[in-house]
Amino acid sequence: MTTGNFGALLVGIVLLVACDRGPAPVAPVYTPKQALATFNLPPGYSIQLVAAEPLVHDPVAIDFDADGRMYVVEMSGYMPSVSGEGENIPNGKVVVLEDTNDDGRMDRRTVFLDSLVLPRTVAVLEHGVLVGAPPFLWLLRDTTGDLHADTRMVVRNDYGSAEVNPEHNANGALWGMDNWLHSANDTRELRMNADGTFASRKTPSLGQWGVSSDEYGRLYRNSNEDPLRTDFIPAHYAAQFTSPEREPKALRGLYSALTANVPVFPSHKTPAVNRGYRERTLRADSTLAHYTSAGSPTAYVGDRYPASMRRGVFVTESAGNLVGLFTVTDTNGTLRSARRAQDSVDFLTSTDERFRPVNLANAPDGTLYVVDMYRGIIQHRTYITDYLEGKIRERGLEQPVGFGRIYRLLYDSSGRGATPRLSAMSSAQLVATLAHSNGWWRMTAQRLIVERHDTAALPQLRALLGRADDRVRLHALWTLDGLGVIAGADLLVALDDGSPHVRAAALRVAEPYVARGDTAVRAAVMALITDSAALVRRQLAASLSQFAAADRFAVANRLVDLRVTDVVTAELLARAADSRALVLLTRILARDATNHGNDSALVEALAAQIGRTADGGTVARALAIAADVRRPHAQRVALIDGLARGASDVGAPVELASRPAALISMMRGSDSVLRVAASRLEPRVHWPGKPVPDANAVRALTSAEVARIATGRDEFGKTCAACHQSNGAGLSGVAASLVGSAYVNGPSARLIRIVLQGKEGAMLMPPVGATMSDERLASILSFIRREWGNRADPIDAAAVKEVRGATTGRRRAWTVEELARVR
Repeated sequence: MTTGNFGALLVGIVLLVACDRGPAPVAPVYTPKQALATFNLPPGYSIQLVAAEPLVHDPVAIDFDADGRMYVVEMSGYMPSVSGEGENIPNGKVVVLEDTNDDGRMDRRTVFLDSLVLPRTVAVLEHGVLVGAPPFLWLLRDTTGDLHADTRMVVRNDYGSAEVNPEHNANGALWGMDNWLHSANDTRELRMNADGTFASRKTPSLGQWGVSSDEYGRLYRNSNEDPLRTDFIPAHYAAQFTSPEREPKALRGLYSALTANVPVFPSHKTPAVNRGYRERTLRADSTLAHYTSAGSPTAYVGDRYPASMRRGVFVTESAGNLVGLFTVTDTNGTLRSARRAQDSVDFLTSTDERFRPVNLANAPDGTLYVVDMYRGIIQHRTYITDYLEGKIRERGLEQPVGFGRIYRLLYDSSGRGATPRLSAMSSAQLVATLAHSNGWWRMTAQRLIVERHDTAALPQLRALLGRADDRVRLHALWTLDGLGVIAGADLLVALDDGSPHVRAAALRVAEPYVARGDTAVRAAVMALITDSAALVRRQLAASLSQFAAADRFAVANRLVDLRVTDVVTAELLARAADSRALVLLTRILARDATNHGNDSALVEALAAQIGRTADGGTVARALAIAADVRRPHAQRVALIDGLARGASDVGAPVELASRPAALISMMRGSDSVLRVAASRLEPRVHWPGKPVPDANAVRALTSAEVARIATGRDEFGKTCAACHQSNGAGLSGVAASLVGSAYVNGPSARLIRIVLQGKEGAMLMPPVGATMSDERLASILSFIRREWGNRADPIDAAAVKEVRGATTGRRRAWTVEELARVR
């Protein structure tokens, strides 16, 4: 019996068993062949089955080796039932699927690694295979060639947390064009050293599920109701402005939205989505109205679709059984925005409620692969409302589990490309492959050259710096950097390149040269101060953090003269100025008054840096400037807004030497804009004799509370920061701000109820604490009650235990009215 026939028999048996148990479910289980008939695609596109059960079960992530074999993560422990019991059973696997007869369909399965608990990450390298199953990220090696892992090295033991909800845990491990491994929902990036070990650097935790790179190395992430975001600057720069013992906070320009949440258009009714009872979640016809489970943002880099697809980024929406497509707008190398590729239809939809596209991947054959977990339940139990549980049972979605499909999307007669054989290529052949039309081939060739650390093809690599295609020049530049053989002459060529992408990358590579005083490279870098491309100016501002202090201030001074209007560049310049921010601010304020309106972005950023330094004297001088009624209104508002934003990053209030009469006057004045801005700043400063509403709010912490808050800071970064952000400011339409929140600073019993059972209302809160231990939940709540200027008392585990016991059996989220009665 062939594998395909066996698969059909297995599905048939499952269907017979289901029928024998009672009436057919509302949402039937389709065979792979039947499922193919449920899909809708734009004209010219079609879908093919690449693999299905029993060859693959519960797939959540895939990657390919240099010869096109597919490594699949099987998360078989995820939500085996609506209660989620049994998730910790070690039944997860990484399997290798092969197409032995090259007919486009996988036909051989080999278990590479088994006995894993909720694995979620796979990245195939020359040195081995990275596999993530929090809290571990391992490098597995097959030393015998039988596709079974026989050696294991722990790369990290803090890759997420085993206690964190699976929807918010580290994943990704994408080898980027800069030769660093990037993840989502994680606070580290990795880079492989020449000896096979890994270097690490800190970043903010960004995104939720999936991270991808386009042809120029730009990263994309997203989360739930936030379908597409990007980083305008590399994320690791955030760590330059954070003390080593703390996790870095996101800067302006990181995780920036390219689009607001937009409508989605499922091809069938979708009543079984979480909070489907809310008017804005479902339309009147019971179809999902907008993204609620956006994931796996994937920029297409293949060569089998129309040229317009080079600007396309695909996004999964597993709750709505669809895959959306966005077209990004790029101006002179800078991403501006993204829009739906079509107004009232999504790229791929299915009428099958069990079609769960959880991941996407650019494939070696130049097409896009869709990873379908194929199951009824996709929402984790932590977030399942009573409404959703009822719909799951009503529609028969709880069982069966253990299925899974992987599909290929084709366009017209383009077909699929050739199967790669890159592992056998020489370095010279790999260098030639850097010019391949398929981005997967280019990126894999770059990685192999870097991992092998073979410098035999250096002349060929340097020759590519003169190629017509700027994508090829970028690969050549980053490959030279990855090999550690970039020369000053190479950088001078790249810094003068016609492409802003290449010039910006060259600035990053040139940072150590400028730092150690290379005269020629420094002069070429300084020449880019007047570059016409915003992308290059942003990168230059970011790179300042790596330069010597004298160079930092010299570049910032010159950029200030050019009237910076971009908020990202302004923020980076202000950060680079550090304690000399007031010097730059004074220079700006001395300009002709007619031009002040163009300086608001930089004025606000410099004021924020002044607030961030927490120097009371400097803050007082900036306040005096803002109080000058002769100054332009926009400038005064920018000053106060910036001071408030910067001071909020400090935590403790900024200590002023005396009562700030100017600030109080603005709080009481008739100018409503200034009044609101001043009111935001007031709680973030303190002065002798300032009234304290609640003496208990600022009492000294015990040593146990200090330790609990320190633990909570780490746990918050792992569990909560994806939605509420590392600065506590929240995400519009997704998560409320925790800064100054009445719920955070109010009665502890109220806050504990919110995280245990959730909150209804305008800004929803899922019951995230229901699965946490009392100690862990207490640490997180204690942290947020003493961070970002919040002054409420910490919460201990006993308080959590008491509220948990008092609310046992409650499955509904709390309404605003119910919470108001909690004291």
